[in-house]
Amino acid sequence: MKIKTKQFNILDELKTERDIEGFIQASIEDAKDDTDPSILLYCLGVAAQARGMLKTAEAAKVNRAGLYRSFSNGGDPKISTVNKVARALGYRLTLERLAK
Repeated sequence: MKIKTKQFNILDELKTERDIEGFIQASIEDAKDDTDPSILLYCLGVAAQARGMLKTAEAAKVNRAGLYRSFSNGGDPKISTVNKVARALGYRLTLERLAK
């Protein structure tokens, strides 16, 4: 018996602002204890796509094509770009002291 599978695409699930916010919150929680920031960068890129890259780029005051490049696989956005996109999505970057 063959089982048909379909490739999962998170963008299909992020239809509302509430969905996007929940996704961002979950990614922040997942990234808190991870020393690799790439998961958080990936999630910001997905959230930007879900909201609309043009809309996000305009709100962040960055170039849409540059936004795609920055958050593509292998992209390495500058902290200023990450900060602008986070703010465009309604978040701010903060530092938190690690527990000793």
